[in-house]
Amino acid sequence: MGIGEDIQGALPDETLASDEILATAVGDAWRLAEAELLASVVAVSEEIQRLEALRVRLVGAVDHRCKVDVLGFPNTKMWLASKTLLEVGAAGRIVMLGRGLRSQPEIADAYFDTTISAEHAALIMKFCERPPQGMPVEAMGDCRDALLFAASGPTANTDAVRAVIARLERAFESDDPPPAEDTELNEFHASRTLNGRVAVKGDLDAVTGEMLLSALSGLSKPRPAQDGTTDNRTPGQRRADGFTELLRRYLNAGIAGEEGGERPHVSLHINVKDLADHADHAGAEDQRGACATDASLFAVDGVAWTEWMGPLSLRAARLLSCDSIYTPIVLDDHGAPLDLGTTTRTVTKRQRKALVARDRGCAFPGCGAPPSWCEGHHIVHWSTGGPSDMDNLVLLCGFHHRLLHHSDWEIEMGADRHPAFIPPRQVDWKRTPIPAHHQARPRAA
Repeated sequence: MGIGEDIQGALPDETLASDEILATAVGDAWRLAEAELLASVVAVSEEIQRLEALRVRLVGAVDHRCKVDVLGFPNTKMWLASKTLLEVGAAGRIVMLGRGLRSQPEIADAYFDTTISAEHAALIMKFCERPPQGMPVEAMGDCRDALLFAASGPTANTDAVRAVIARLERAFESDDPPPAEDTELNEFHASRTLNGRVAVKGDLDAVTGEMLLSALSGLSKPRPAQDGTTDNRTPGQRRADGFTELLRRYLNAGIAGEEGGERPHVSLHINVKDLADHADHAGAEDQRGACATDASLFAVDGVAWTEWMGPLSLRAARLLSCDSIYTPIVLDDHGAPLDLGTTTRTVTKRQRKALVARDRGCAFPGCGAPPSWCEGHHIVHWSTGGPSDMDNLVLLCGFHHRLLHHSDWEIEMGADRHPAFIPPRQVDWKRTPIPAHHQARPRAA
């Protein structure tokens, strides 16, 4: 039965979840023996797959038969997303699968019989829609059968299906590269969202993808805490942190060439009085130079500004200012520069080496992240007159650097000229100082 044909009679043929399986899933799981519990999970999973296949079939019929005036929406995916918990993207994938299966009855039969997954059906369908240029038409049936066989059953996996596709593309090799290796199909989008974040979306060839995943692998591994507590970040969060670290190391390496006469860097514009943590900032202004502002320019009271991303919170600005190059600029009442100050580096290379020798990594108690993951942090912020000397600097990893800026944790320098960390009251009511990570244990004699 085609997807666009009358679907009456299809529903009775579909085996819905039995009362026994549903009862088990809802409330009786604890009564089952282990073998029965395993069997119930498999049975429910098979039922879910049947229902998902039925949904694709029904949505395909809706897409084929129902017009805009019936749907009440511009297209089927918008209607489906509005009536279910699906996001628009997920609804769109269901619609595209149902639409594509209309012209691929052999793949449709395998999918609706639940012998292949939706992902593998879409993968095989893409191959059939864009076969290798050197493949004769009469070979399509055998190639499709080979792919369906590779995708059948619970032990099938995507790598095995792609391996068959790669062998078929090599057998009918033409001058055109296979889709997985065609760099002309590469796309990478990085766009600002309405809430001030960046949405990243890409479609890369296999070689570029391998380089990206290899670069992220070591940077996105789980990092257990010193006490053995497991890393509670999700895989997506670990990859995001790894990508951030990859960008930071790339920019710090100074190998990116020049743009506008300078190496790529993060530019931050902010008033000196806004950069200060406290209302009493007169001393800092005397030392750093005052900035007049105009609301029509980037420097707006209470808001920092970056060239690419626009507005930035003062907390984030103070975080960036801890290990940066400053160029004080004095502006007139109209926002025009009057004079340029001397560029100064708050944490020099020599000071960083001394910090590494003293702190040997992130100094926060229990962390100890390696020095290459750490940044220099001012105990008394530079913006409030804190000096850039060893007694006012501490090495922190990115996470704990943000924590110190966004929480009530504090740092004081002890008599031994090593930092100690003062927890907030909700952690320790007495706020007893805690030695830095590598000072928490007595040194070997």
